[in-house]
Amino acid sequence: MTKDLAISLGQCSIAGVKPRNEDFHGAMVPQGATLRAKGVGIAIADGISASEGAKEASQIAVHQFLDDYFSTPDSWSVKHAATQVLSALNQWLYHEGRRQFAGHCGLATTFSGVILKSCTAYLFHVGDSRIYRLRDGSLERLTNDHRVQLAEQREYLARALGIDTRLDVDYRTQALQPGDCYLLTTDGVHDVLADEVLEQMLHARLQDPQGCAQSLVQRALEAGSQDNLTCQIARIDALPQADKGEFYDQLTELPFPPDLKAGQVLDGYRILRELNATSRSQVYLAEDTLDPHRGKLVIKTPSQNYCDDPLYIDLFLHEEWVARRLDSPHLIRVREHPDHPRTFLYSLVEYVEGQTLRQWMRDHPNPGVAQIRGSVDQIARGLRAMHRMEMIHRDLKPDNILIDRNNTLKLIDFGSTRIAGLVETQTVLEHNHIVGTASYSAPEYFKGETGTNRSDIFSLGVIAYEMFTGRLPYGEISPQEARRKRFTYRSARLYNPAVPDWIDAALEKATHPNPLRRYETLSELVTDLTRPNTALVNEGRRRPLLERNPLAFWKGLALIELAVILLLVSRYLLT
Repeated sequence: MTKDLAISLGQCSIAGVKPRNEDFHGAMVPQGATLRAKGVGIAIADGISASEGAKEASQIAVHQFLDDYFSTPDSWSVKHAATQVLSALNQWLYHEGRRQFAGHCGLATTFSGVILKSCTAYLFHVGDSRIYRLRDGSLERLTNDHRVQLAEQREYLARALGIDTRLDVDYRTQALQPGDCYLLTTDGVHDVLADEVLEQMLHARLQDPQGCAQSLVQRALEAGSQDNLTCQIARIDALPQADKGEFYDQLTELPFPPDLKAGQVLDGYRILRELNATSRSQVYLAEDTLDPHRGKLVIKTPSQNYCDDPLYIDLFLHEEWVARRLDSPHLIRVREHPDHPRTFLYSLVEYVEGQTLRQWMRDHPNPGVAQIRGSVDQIARGLRAMHRMEMIHRDLKPDNILIDRNNTLKLIDFGSTRIAGLVETQTVLEHNHIVGTASYSAPEYFKGETGTNRSDIFSLGVIAYEMFTGRLPYGEISPQEARRKRFTYRSARLYNPAVPDWIDAALEKATHPNPLRRYETLSELVTDLTRPNTALVNEGRRRPLLERNPLAFWKGLALIELAVILLLVSRYLLT
């Protein structure tokens, strides 16, 4: 069987000698797909005593963190999801605290959270609550208290949720091992119990996390704690370990459909005609026999050549997984109908009546600047929707962009898309590094890097360059050449003198071989293609001619040499 992450949890919180408990704690341990996609969430908070709404702040922090984290897209990485949630939570506590209590820090609390996903622990911490880890009998503190010492026995919290609009959260990751034990405490516990005592008590009662949590709180109370007391204990009982046989059975649960002909019906969809066929897949135009008003649809079926290839099947399913989670008029949409039970493996998407950008470029070899700018903007909108979901397309090229009759551009083919949230999960398959067509792929891919948003910006820059010039900025490139190629930009003005120098500067920046010197965001590229960026143009002009335009440099040098030779020859003849 496939083994999922399994933990044992113990939690205890009491007011102690105080009249009310301003600590709060919580945990969420989902099952099945949610457990694999989002992991286990554990959080602890200690309302700041100087805050009028301390109790409310700690409760809101824990409840909202867990609720909101598990509501984020499963394509997001843990770090991105948790930091987005904490940032929004901090803003709400700060402004609501000022509104409710007419003063500073009305809703303020410390916060420590642990997300256990697959084989990794993700730690988030602000304030002076703590996170420890017990491994092989040795206790290690994993967080630092954000306390500032003012004078003897006087100190204050430098960081907490709700005290400022700016939030600085400590973040780190830890590889999990079976038997690891994570301990979260508020200062009512760890300020009176030394780390050695915590270690001894955890080690002695490791098999009973709940009993151990209660014992730690009681021991701290007896030791003279004057504060609320809270602790949580999470013991790692098992880590995910996928069974290959079961995994392959799941992949091959649905059979591959046969080759289809016009008039045949597949799960209620009537085939109208074949649109495209390659060695890897077939694409058909179809209609819904149960609901004719839905219009035409496109069915993509896997090739029988790969019916026993788990990696191929996984990537085929991956493409549909991505499409289901995206929503943009510039991205192809899944169109499956719930009344059609699926009996074969295929994907179903909307039908775009039109052509690829590649074909459009052949039909329009000299498009206007406004047309190119509008196309780039639409592609950028589609990419932006993917990037917001922490997805990198990685195979952007004119063949993977459709244009409908209303001149709306849509990105297709998500088979190579990198999804941050899925990268964090354990799988039995080892995916080789996937890149798209070499001539449109960012150079960092060929150095073994996974790529970032800027890698998609590179591909978009190449497409824009090709629309302006009919050429590629670095020429046609094979994967073998890309690994050793020296990428030297050729000015778009060499092939199309009508291209303004400020647009050429934008194209050069978008397609820079070094990702750190490219645009950071898509909106920057679109803006610089819309109006001149004087600073960018001047920066290009300050560079040596050899770097800006090597062809012009060598042509100029050749002309100078020719002139010198002619001068010498003429002098020789005169003598």
